[in-house]
Amino acid sequence: MKVKEIMQSAFIVEKDVSLKDAAKIMSDKGIGSLLVVFNKKLKGIVTEKDLMRNFGKDKKISEIMTKNVITIEPNENIETALSIMMDKKIKRLPVTKNDSLIGIISIPDIAAHADEVAEDFLIE
Repeated sequence: MKVKEIMQSAFIVEKDVSLKDAAKIMSDKGIGSLLVVFNKKLKGIVTEKDLMRNFGKDKKISEIMTKNVITIEPNENIETALSIMMDKKIKRLPVTKNDSLIGIISIPDIAAHADEVAEDFLIE
């Protein structure tokens, strides 16, 4: 199964969003990350873990976001996505095509399709 078959829409925000507003957006939308895009290029990601580390601080997300974001192409297999997530110890992987953000895939997305992940991959 390909990443593009199970990826979700990513929620994009401006780089000057406050941490408080970011937390509210994540809570209201029931999501675990926000992505910062400029000129259609992915510039950063902020996760709930980032917000926890900076709880109570008066900062903008651009000050705490991960800037060198690990991404995956939409035609990659979900096994590849899971392998990257396990190797890099991350829960979300933005999906890009020609360096433009087109979605995001997460551990729960893959888990929901576990019956379609190669059995030998999960056993190793």
